[in-house]
Amino acid sequence: MKKIVKIYLLLAASLLTTSCSDSFLELAPISNATADNFKSTDDFELAINSAYASLYTVYHPEGPVSYCNEQMSDNAIMYNISGIQADKWQFKDYSLMTTNTMVYQFWQDYYRAVFSTNIVLDKIETASLSEAYKNDVRSQMRFLRALFYFNMVQTWGDIPLVTKPLSGDEAYAVPRSPQADVYDLIKKDLGFAIENLPLASAIPSTKIGRASKGAAQALLGKVYLTLGDKTSAANVLKDVYNSNQYALLSTYGSLWGPNVKNTKESIFEIQFLGGSASAPYSRYYQTFYPNNNFLGFYGSGMNQVTDDLYNEYEANDPRRDLSIALGYNNGTTFIAQKYPIKWTHTNAPIGSGNPLANNNFMVLRYADVLLMLSEATGDATYLNQVRTRAGLPKFGDAGYPTAFAGSLSTAIEHERRVELAIEFHRWFDLKRTNRAITVLQPKGKAITTDKLLLPIPQIVRSQNPVITQNNGYN
Repeated sequence: MKKIVKIYLLLAASLLTTSCSDSFLELAPISNATADNFKSTDDFELAINSAYASLYTVYHPEGPVSYCNEQMSDNAIMYNISGIQADKWQFKDYSLMTTNTMVYQFWQDYYRAVFSTNIVLDKIETASLSEAYKNDVRSQMRFLRALFYFNMVQTWGDIPLVTKPLSGDEAYAVPRSPQADVYDLIKKDLGFAIENLPLASAIPSTKIGRASKGAAQALLGKVYLTLGDKTSAANVLKDVYNSNQYALLSTYGSLWGPNVKNTKESIFEIQFLGGSASAPYSRYYQTFYPNNNFLGFYGSGMNQVTDDLYNEYEANDPRRDLSIALGYNNGTTFIAQKYPIKWTHTNAPIGSGNPLANNNFMVLRYADVLLMLSEATGDATYLNQVRTRAGLPKFGDAGYPTAFAGSLSTAIEHERRVELAIEFHRWFDLKRTNRAITVLQPKGKAITTDKLLLPIPQIVRSQNPVITQNNGYN
């Protein structure tokens, strides 16, 4: 346990030592001392932990993946009092402006994350270390870089493609690369990672939370699906399925809880350590709790559940009540306001007004792989494994709900929405299947073809004149 805690503390320390500049590519090194002194495995382990720590920002409950996939979808609304409210509501209303401060923050967050991988990849090439260790480092950093770029290309489309540390002058000459080039890099990075990462079962306990072969395969499967290459997606996802590394847990409820960590169903999971304000504690509980302080802390009211999502569940689906609370008690008064409860940590210690929660966050899990397999193969067998775990009728059986029985694709869309609710998938799912406009416009969303991408921040274009703007934002 002490060794595992040490990794958590290194992650926290690396966040504190990260420096940043005003450049849109965030060119300042992780720390000047660290960047100049990559020599030993200890130096690289600290830098690797710093790169993984970028996940805390990218997958923050108020980070870019959350805002895009929940606020821009039909899953969530918000009652949030901190920050610039107009900028936050622009995501929900599809009224994003090029001056939106959060879009610029998200751009910075992603390029900081990419830099944290590129600096390690650059320094490992000249390190006097074993080739086996160097390949392990390369494969982890290339997995993370692929994950970051995959989120970015889905968010902005064409983006500046940076694969090495750049000087300021070099950065200001980098144009946007076509999406096809970005996807080519993602596929190459993940291919290398698949060849060199260990199986999940071979990762030592001191390195829990680091990427595995299965994580790279699952992510590559999703990339292929996004590109419309179902044959390649099916092949790589079947490798995950046949690896015997992963399985559905026996019940949906057993997936959640502050002490549920790195189960057989988890493929790639962000590690948190609750109980101390100096450790990387989990913020999902507080951020997704309604905006009040009845429990000794202020909830942020982010990603409050829409009636539309709640009503998507079948009446006898146990996942609904394990995922969503109907409201909360203010003394003897019940306040009706639906909110997510997957990351609840009741009685978490409070530090400086924040619950120091212990819940991890799963970026990829096995149920996601099974549903992608049905999408890639057209075979409902995999989807039905997910429904069987929930105790619900299989697709194709007489008891399957007629509302979703029109086709396997609509069945998968329904199942992904309820199985993965508020896990940051919905908007990317709808875009991947070309259903975003069809689904969201009738629900009052001002979504158009142009609004399927976020604007390039105006400050980025002011700094770098070669950067062009997305359609609909000029």
